[in-house]
Amino acid sequence: MISKTLIIYEYQILYKILTEISEYLNFEILDVDEKKFQELELDKFENYLIVSAKKSLNFKNSLILENLPIKLEKLIQIININFLKTNFVKKSEVKINKYKLDLNSREITLDNLTLSLTEKETEMIIFIKSNDDVTIKELQNNVWGYSSNLETHTVETHIYRLRKKMKDKFGDETFIQNLQKGYKII
Repeated sequence: MISKTLIIYEYQILYKILTEISEYLNFEILDVDEKKFQELELDKFENYLIVSAKKSLNFKNSLILENLPIKLEKLIQIININFLKTNFVKKSEVKINKYKLDLNSREITLDNLTLSLTEKETEMIIFIKSNDDVTIKELQNNVWGYSSNLETHTVETHIYRLRKKMKDKFGDETFIQNLQKGYKII
């Protein structure tokens, strides 16, 4: 099964060239103009890359071909490298309710707002989100690698600071909930 799709945007000659050698390529090729592109549902593609010669385009996962002519072998290499990059970025993003958490940059995003997180904050969010009712002791063991001299205030302080950052940046006062046994991201 082919899980990569190369979307060629208003670049007929490139589409014709790649179609001729498509049996040797490890990606599907789509030819689109502006109208077809508007109708595309990009979320349905597992891994896609948009290729065009139009410098004015500003699409996510796009590759603008400027330095032409280029050897076909080099072009395919560039395309494959870009597929790897987009796949890597996609795998580093985790959906946390209405937020997107980028594990590589340790940033949490909502709409156009981005908040930088510490390593511990990122680990806490992932651990709390992937478990129900996380206790302070569980956070000590799994995020801090529990130390008998670690105060419970360390965890509580980190939770407090993370809540404050989320409130200040996004106006979200309910990101991490206190439950009877511990914490939960709802």
